[in-house]
Amino acid sequence: MFDEVRTILSRQLRVSPDKVTLEAHFKRDLHADSLDILQLLMRLEDDYGVRIPDEALAKFETVGDVVTYLDSLEK
Repeated sequence: MFDEVRTILSRQLRVSPDKVTLEAHFKRDLHADSLDILQLLMRLEDDYGVRIPDEALAKFETVGDVVTYLDSLEK
C-alpha cells in the first residue's frame, strides 16, 4: 500500500519518491497545500473504491496516517 501511495504522491506533488516516507508530514515536509491533499484523497477513493469520511480526512497529517487508514479498510 505504501509504495502505491508514494508513487501517487510523488507524481502529484512533483517530489522525489525518496522524500515520501511514512513519517513525511504533508504540509511541512512535502509542501502540500489543502487542495493537494484533497486531490490525493479523491484519487485514492477512486483508485480503491472507498469513501474516506471527512472526520478521517481531518486527522491525516502524515503519509503514514493515510497508509494506516487504507490498510485498515482492507481487513
